[in-house]
Amino acid sequence: MNLLKALATISSLTLLSRILAFVRDVLIAGMFGAGMANDAYILATRLPNMLRRLFAEGAFSQAFVPIFGEYRNRRGHEETQLLVDHVTTMLAIILFAVTLIGIIAAPILVYITAPGFIKDAQKFELTVQLLRITSPYIFFISLVAVAAGILNTYNKFWVPAFAPVLLNICLIGGALWLTPYFAQPITGLAWAWFIAGFVQLAFQIPFLKRIGMLPRIRFNWHDAGMWRVIKQMGPAVFGVSIGQISLVINTIFASLLITGSVSWLYYADRLMEFPAGILGVALGSILLPSLSKCHANNDMSEYSKLLDWGLRLTVMLTLPAALALGMIAVPLLSTFFQRGAFVAHDVLMTSYALIGYSVGLIGMILVKILAPGFYARQNIRTPVKIGIVTLLATQLMNVLFVFGMQLHHAGLALSIGLGACLNSAILFYYLRKGGIYQPEPGWAKFFLKVGIAVAALGVTLWFGMGTEQSWLTDSGWSRVLRLSALVTAGIVVYFAVLAALGFRPRDFSKRAIS
Repeated sequence: MNLLKALATISSLTLLSRILAFVRDVLIAGMFGAGMANDAYILATRLPNMLRRLFAEGAFSQAFVPIFGEYRNRRGHEETQLLVDHVTTMLAIILFAVTLIGIIAAPILVYITAPGFIKDAQKFELTVQLLRITSPYIFFISLVAVAAGILNTYNKFWVPAFAPVLLNICLIGGALWLTPYFAQPITGLAWAWFIAGFVQLAFQIPFLKRIGMLPRIRFNWHDAGMWRVIKQMGPAVFGVSIGQISLVINTIFASLLITGSVSWLYYADRLMEFPAGILGVALGSILLPSLSKCHANNDMSEYSKLLDWGLRLTVMLTLPAALALGMIAVPLLSTFFQRGAFVAHDVLMTSYALIGYSVGLIGMILVKILAPGFYARQNIRTPVKIGIVTLLATQLMNVLFVFGMQLHHAGLALSIGLGACLNSAILFYYLRKGGIYQPEPGWAKFFLKVGIAVAALGVTLWFGMGTEQSWLTDSGWSRVLRLSALVTAGIVVYFAVLAALGFRPRDFSKRAIS
């Protein structure tokens, strides 16, 4: 399989998911604005998503995928199936316990993660109620992530990539059809998350069965492979939790700021997730299984070339995205969200956060490329140590930006972005120092050409966008047409300049490791 085609497939499905996510967020923003109900809803969904990243997409994937790839390459189908059965059963038991804790201890969790909500009893109680409904999502979606790790190793990339599409369809349906049936309408959205988790898991089951890897309930306390995964998960959980702890701390900071801060950060993050998902998550999903196979085959030359391929694609596609998000933050936010309860003031407040996030977009995506360079070698301790340094630096920047420089919620976004840049820089340093990554020739010329194209993009956006005030006062369809023309012009100019400088898609073609 051609990795560039696989990337295009995953990115296309991720794009579809992000478009549906925007439809979902536009509906929610119009219905609930940036007020009390939306702040409660965002927190109630953030905690299960945080645990999902901790137990499944984060720690579990980092520990399981390299070992699973090793079993598939070096051992027979039966031993590999046993590994899947034992590990999945073990994870399901842990997840069930975590879900119960989330339901029972919801008031304590809200108290810890959003102490600012205590001042408003109605807001606090609503958040607790929503969290109890969304907590089971962690169980379903973590098993979805297990299935994704298996399917990606078998190069069935499109199946896990399609699952988030189902999530957003369920949430759009919940916003349109469930919310009217509840005294507190936002409760319907919480139930939509519960339904979405079940639907995503059910969707992947037939594909697991087709490749003969459908997990069965079997547990062997003495399974060596399972214990290898558990031992790797120890530092992996700690490593991933560092990033999640940073998010929790940011939520605590935001809850102490004025009402709306949590929502402004959320909507800015939604726009950041657009390029981060289309490129970062897609590349990370592709690279980890391929790098693991290279490590199992002891092919370090191809290992380095895969990293180089990922880094070049990241630089070429992320730098223009970061520039665009920072420059046209108001046009983007006003077009997507300014309607109903989400007013011009909310657009401006959210734009400050988006600009802060955009500074660190390149770092956020590079982490998803560089960290698998360690995980595939079953080295999780190094990224953990780097994560600790990043966490401390991020919180120091939080204090400086929020309280020292009075940047408020925008300072929280900026600290996250700069922290990601620091994280990626240290990861890169250690990959080079250990001789794991050797840059291919031509990087200086590559940077120069990309820089020229980015400059051309910046000029196009600057002269094409007009004043920010015009976007805030314009009508809905006029904004849509103007933004479509502006984005199209920017894309055409950027890639036309790259083409004129000699860039061709075939230059980035890469075969998957079998």
